[in-house]
Amino acid sequence: MTIPFMVRSGRSPFRLAMVLGRWLLRLVPPGIWLLAAVMLGAWQVYEMRVAQPRMSWMGLPRAQFDWSTPNSWFRVLRNQGFLVGYSDWRGNPLWVCYRLSPARENGPALKRPSRFYADWRALNRVRHEDYAGSGYDHGHMAPNHAISVLYGREAQEDTFLLTNITPQRPNLNRRLWERLEEAELDHFAPRAGQVWVYTGPVFEAPLERLKASWRVEIPDAFYKIVVAPDSRKAIAFIMPQNVEGNEPLDHYLVSVDSVERRTGLDFFHELDDAAENRMEAEVDPDFWRLQDVAHKAGRYHRAEHQVAGSKP
Repeated sequence: MTIPFMVRSGRSPFRLAMVLGRWLLRLVPPGIWLLAAVMLGAWQVYEMRVAQPRMSWMGLPRAQFDWSTPNSWFRVLRNQGFLVGYSDWRGNPLWVCYRLSPARENGPALKRPSRFYADWRALNRVRHEDYAGSGYDHGHMAPNHAISVLYGREAQEDTFLLTNITPQRPNLNRRLWERLEEAELDHFAPRAGQVWVYTGPVFEAPLERLKASWRVEIPDAFYKIVVAPDSRKAIAFIMPQNVEGNEPLDHYLVSVDSVERRTGLDFFHELDDAAENRMEAEVDPDFWRLQDVAHKAGRYHRAEHQVAGSKP
């Protein structure tokens, strides 16, 4: 079958798209278009009313800023084991949500993928190479280790989609942030039975983007909120980019209200107002026994020391 036009020099892409669209309308019967529209609508309803609510607690985060501001726009992407509120404008996930339960002891350790992948759902098509030479790591928001342990190989591969990735300084990504990720899986989840985690970047002026890619904005800091749904207790952190990595975790404790003020996001809005206000204003490290892990080194840092100590 031949498409009834030729691509000639000087013809605009918009004109070509219009011609192709008219050709498709003539080729495909109206009933097929109607069926496709109905199926697309049904899928959208399923995503918004069934699938996404099951993968969050007390409502998806929503923007508090004026929706006329592109910086606050995001689209919800559903992955295996976690949700992403992705900003095509910033080239970052504005929030990521996942549920953690206590991990099995001596569970299988899956091999880490060797690179990060462009997400076909993203409009800006960030690539693995965009981070090269930038001085920033590919920082996971849904963590590779916890998601792989609890949800399997497919979920782990989803954490390597670049819609789950944001620029992090090496000392933050490999040390302090990694320690916090360990604490949420190995300490907070067993203590609470299960936890919901909300995490993402914090942006403040002036705007800065990766040198190799204008598509990716560089955050100033990162937040993480951990919630025990049965107790309706939360613990929250905001960590800046410039850290040494050995700082105590409790140095970065904040309230959920503080996270909301700095991100412009509204969390847990389906709670009744009194319960929401109480939980979001509270800072209670004692409930979580944070002091037990506040100074604990991360597993990768411990491994580096063990290897170094074994050398002659």
